[in-house]
Amino acid sequence: MKIVKTFIIILTLWVSAVSAESFVFITDTVDLPMRSQSKIANNPSNIIRMLPSGTKLEFLSTTETGWTQVKFENDTGWIISRYLTNKEPAMVQLKKLKRTHTANKLLITKQKLTNKKMQEEIKELKVSNTKLSIQSSKSQAEKEHIEQVYKDALKIEHLNEKLNSEIMQLKTEIQLLRNNDTAAKEASSRNWFIVGAIILFIGILIGVIFPKLTNQRRI
Repeated sequence: MKIVKTFIIILTLWVSAVSAESFVFITDTVDLPMRSQSKIANNPSNIIRMLPSGTKLEFLSTTETGWTQVKFENDTGWIISRYLTNKEPAMVQLKKLKRTHTANKLLITKQKLTNKKMQEEIKELKVSNTKLSIQSSKSQAEKEHIEQVYKDALKIEHLNEKLNSEIMQLKTEIQLLRNNDTAAKEASSRNWFIVGAIILFIGILIGVIFPKLTNQRRI
């Protein structure tokens, strides 16, 4: 039974080698010694180094006696085949999972910090947007006010032009009235002069003719 089990392990390792699986792992069972010979000596003189469980080894060859030649770093030696596997041991996988879990926790923590920072930035942007909306409303109101003032100014300017035109017309009419008044005064003066001259002439005639007539009647 032991021979069959050993044969299965050797066959598995051989199939792994054929399929280009050039690495094997020490199982989770125990820490194993790497030996310089494919046998257990009475003394530990052939032990090259102790390898902890889960160590990844480079596969070199196997023997029918249940030994596997491997390489680790710069050392080459032999390890009992039944303590090797071509799959990563659970302990190695657990370590990787722990490392992955720790890395994921760090990423989650960083992501939480990033999310918090982004939420704060969103709040600041909302506040800024509200301020901009208020400012935009004020600017719109100011724009409408300025437009209204401009329209009123145009109306006032138009009214002012109209008033100036009316003033010029009134000035012209006043000047005409003044000219007419001056002409009327001059005409009136001339008329009074003529009337005075006529009255004076009549007075002279009366003064001269009337005494003569009176004298003739007396004679």
